[in-house]
Amino acid sequence: MPVSKKRTSTKKIRDPKSTRQQGQRASVSAIKKKPTAARPHATVGVAPSRHDADAYAEEILTALSAADAPLTPEELADHLGLKRREYAAYQRALEHLESSAQIVRNRAGRLLVAQKLALVAGRVEGHADGHGFLIPDVPGPSLYVPPAEMRQLLHGDRVSAKVAGRDARGRPVANIVDVLERGTRRVVGRLHAEHGVMFLVPEDKRIAHDILVPPNASGVARPGQVVTVELVSQPSRHAQPIGRVDEVLGEHADPGMEIEIALRKFDLPFEFSREAQTQAKALPNEVLRSDFTDRRDLRALPLVTIDGESAKDFDDAVHAVREGKGWRLWVAIADVSHYVRPGDALDQGALERGTSVYFPRRVIPMLPEKLSNGLCSLNPEVERLAMVCEMAINHKGNVVRYEFYPAVICSHARMTYHEVWAMLSTGTALPARRALLPHVKTLYALFQALHQARELRGAIDFDTVETRMEFDAQGKIARIVPEQRNDAHRLIEECMLAANVCAGDFLLQNKQPALFRVHDVPAAEKVEALRGFLAELGLNLSGGVQPRPKDYAELIKKIRPRADFALLQTTLLRSLRQAVYSPENAGHFGLAFEAYVHFTSPIRRYPDLLVHRAIKAVLLGTRYQPSDWAELGRHCSETERRADEASRDVENWLKCFYMQDHVGEVFNGHITGVTSFGVFVTLDDYYVDGLVHISELGRDYFQFDAARHVLLGERTGKRFRLADQLRVKLVRVDLDTRKIDLVPVTE
Repeated sequence: MPVSKKRTSTKKIRDPKSTRQQGQRASVSAIKKKPTAARPHATVGVAPSRHDADAYAEEILTALSAADAPLTPEELADHLGLKRREYAAYQRALEHLESSAQIVRNRAGRLLVAQKLALVAGRVEGHADGHGFLIPDVPGPSLYVPPAEMRQLLHGDRVSAKVAGRDARGRPVANIVDVLERGTRRVVGRLHAEHGVMFLVPEDKRIAHDILVPPNASGVARPGQVVTVELVSQPSRHAQPIGRVDEVLGEHADPGMEIEIALRKFDLPFEFSREAQTQAKALPNEVLRSDFTDRRDLRALPLVTIDGESAKDFDDAVHAVREGKGWRLWVAIADVSHYVRPGDALDQGALERGTSVYFPRRVIPMLPEKLSNGLCSLNPEVERLAMVCEMAINHKGNVVRYEFYPAVICSHARMTYHEVWAMLSTGTALPARRALLPHVKTLYALFQALHQARELRGAIDFDTVETRMEFDAQGKIARIVPEQRNDAHRLIEECMLAANVCAGDFLLQNKQPALFRVHDVPAAEKVEALRGFLAELGLNLSGGVQPRPKDYAELIKKIRPRADFALLQTTLLRSLRQAVYSPENAGHFGLAFEAYVHFTSPIRRYPDLLVHRAIKAVLLGTRYQPSDWAELGRHCSETERRADEASRDVENWLKCFYMQDHVGEVFNGHITGVTSFGVFVTLDDYYVDGLVHISELGRDYFQFDAARHVLLGERTGKRFRLADQLRVKLVRVDLDTRKIDLVPVTE
């Protein structure tokens, strides 16, 4: 979407109270990571002196590398000529280098450079089968951690290791040298008792250890209950971990227990600090008149919100009018940054969470409800503070001018997607909505132009099916239904995309650092495998070595009428990378944008709040500079993945619970995943996934072809391929592992 490169005027925006502090630096120390060593750092804006711990790191590494033999800390200090007043900083530097596995101590207590020992430092990812993988801190292949080595480890631990040859599958094998940091302190699971011994079986199957609970450490907990335990002894090569019951959650089948488990299993912050609650409570219930200062008054503008039926936090409101052959579009976004200031208690809580987490029937908000559903939410017929992106868009759907400014608005209506789509598809409206019908039609005409520009730009548009769970009065799933996307959804999506692109362009043009939403180009090896797969079907992905988004979009358009479209689309989708947050702008491949940020959801996404602060800083003629943009990008990407994993875990448990009543029944389905150990099948009309193990596919040896997404029988030539239809029988449901087992049904 082309946008104007001209910096917009800000004459009407002076130094409002609402933005006076936005140029202040925010602390990144509040980022809650899985325990890692804190990197010593000099005060922002002050050149490091030799009294700063990090000033010694390079000197220490250089001295140890040049030494003929390992040195004790005292010998190294003498070598560096340290004075007594410098010794504390020197010790902190040593601690940092050890915790980051850049140096190690031998059994004699002498220091060595890890690089000379060919040690690999990284974090361990456990597997339910008892082995694990070491994910290196620096780019490189993962190391296989055998079960014998995993006996001393838990999922999430940070270790240093040596490569001790390769296993039968050619994978480098890790020999653990040292446990640098423990990543797990508390574990949620189910309490069991056998022969008078109590132990916890973790809900997180990446933790393969049972955790012993001594008789005096179980409190009031009973066997069978779900509890959390605090680890009082970590595992070793010769001993299991030991824990003390810290919290009793209840019985395994209690309503909502799956969410309580997920919150603890994925270490999701779900309680606000006392300071954050106090700060939220002190905020007014309504917008104060004094907050109107230096804001444009858009209360008369008939902005509306358009969201799902169950939404309660309204980030955005829109309005459009015809302007010659084009349009003027206003996208008003909740001004969260007015109330949440860098480094305050609300900010620290939002930073720790990174995003709101959406479960069926429950939301864990990024901000306290007083802000997320109240003071910040653009509720109808109440005054609210907003940051506005006002755009002039031509008849081709291209933004030709834009402007950002703070405003006070009043949403004139809260509308739903289904309601708007009914108005658009019938051309009529209920009496209470008739005044809004012309505005909705104008928005729709604008959407059609924006959508046309999207197609010309070559953005990739996959056909995916979202589902919604419907529950009965007892809290059980009554049915799982597809959530149909219509042009009302797409209308809002295009308006938000336009505002996000303008925000990215505005920050780039004004050289203000920010977190970009980056979707990098596909990896070369993925593209090569994709081309090989397509060639067998007589298809070609144009674009040479590095295809463009438009090449993908054109191929999707071409294959849409084919019977195997689902297979082809899935294969195309899996060739793409995952989007992340980064201060380095690498563009958004899928949307075909050169610069893209998230601006439109500051109530529920921390990166959007950062973008708002950055935009306000530009408008004030200052700069917004948190202490480490790169660390913020990593953290926000991680919290996003954490939220997705937790939501998916809860949905899988609910689906398993739902399907317990259907064991023995036969279903039609289609293959949605092919692996070396079997095929995953999604049941038609139920939208539930299950596994057909390779041993159930027939009396044959099946060869797995990853590039072609197929299992092929050596003797029979029987083929099981991605997107193939398959009739199956449900034979087993395991709630603990969230697994559904299926077998093929032969007619």
